[in-house]
Amino acid sequence: MAGVLNDKKPIFEQIKDWISDQIIDGTLEAHDRVPSTNEIVQFYKVNHLTVAKGVNQLVDEGVIYKKRGVGMFVAPDARGVLLDSRKESFVSEYLKPMIDEAEKLGFSTQEIEGLIHEMEGNRNGE
Repeated sequence: MAGVLNDKKPIFEQIKDWISDQIIDGTLEAHDRVPSTNEIVQFYKVNHLTVAKGVNQLVDEGVIYKKRGVGMFVAPDARGVLLDSRKESFVSEYLKPMIDEAEKLGFSTQEIEGLIHEMEGNRNGE
């Protein structure tokens, strides 16, 4: 069965995120072999150039490295690089807009914190 992609973001970004998620959650660790471009093409049933674009971005970011004739591997500090990048994105894409909107609505910092704790409780089944 082929992997499942969606229309919410470009395919190359989804492939990049798929590999990144495996590094962040520990499925792939430093120096582990990353699936080859051809393996990813077969899994997702997408164009080779699309896969290569996502993979090459990870190489450019220093998350994975290539060994000619051997394959692609997770860089030693890949998890840290990805976490730093995702934290920055989280702040700019989610947290800042949320705080801006909360301020427009007149929420105090304490009310926002209370809502966050309430949501955490709901997630944890409390």
